Amino acid sequence: MNSATHKLYHFPLSPFSRKVRLSLAEKRIEVELVEERYWEQSPDFLRRNPAGKVPVLRMGGRTFADSTAICEYLEEIHPDPPLLPKAPELRYEVRRLVAWFDDKFHAEVTSKLMGERVLRKIMGTGYPDSANVKAGSRAIKYHLDYMAWLLDQRRWLAGNEMSLADFAAAAHLSCLDYISDVDWNRSEVVKDWYAKIKSRPAFRSLLADQVSGFPQPSHYSDLDF
Repeated sequence: MNSATHKLYHFPLSPFSRKVRLSLAEKRIEVELVEERYWEQSPDFLRRNPAGKVPVLRMGGRTFADSTAICEYLEEIHPDPPLLPKAPELRYEVRRLVAWFDDKFHAEVTSKLMGERVLRKIMGTGYPDSANVKAGSRAIKYHLDYMAWLLDQRRWLAGNEMSLADFAAAAHLSCLDYISDVDWNRSEVVKDWYAKIKSRPAFRSLLADQVSGFPQPSHYSDLDF
């Protein structure tokens, strides 16, 4: 497949887009990034994905949607380096945690903090709802503590090898870190985990992201944050 035909329609602060970007970069699959204002629901974009969500991957003349389905497809066509372990019980644990972050963490934290602080302004849907922001700020503490509990027993979130579970978690946390909403002092083990993943070559393009109206905090791209 000619990499010139590979395009990823994404939004920089979409954790689902970031999860796919990390998977592509880790597997050294080059793509052209096309920023998509998905909330405008343009006819062209809806033709690519009737669900109206990012990311959408255009690869080899075909169009793929849904971040987890895309990541699993990439794993099947490009298995090295692996982001899903071989043993069924280990694969289950990776999938469980990907769902944890993309469903529970997103609903309780990302949608409340990122959604209120950033997306409302970008989409022009009014002022932040302070109750949602407070709820997100409370919930992230529970999730960071859960991550710390997992990492006390394992080298990475789902086991002793880095996996798609780590990319799913890092995708959400990196979005929140862009708006300084992660207390890295809450857990040394979680901070160390994030420092490891942040220093990977696959993370470089995320650290270069710039979102108009929301300048990067000074620590965001610092590997010794």
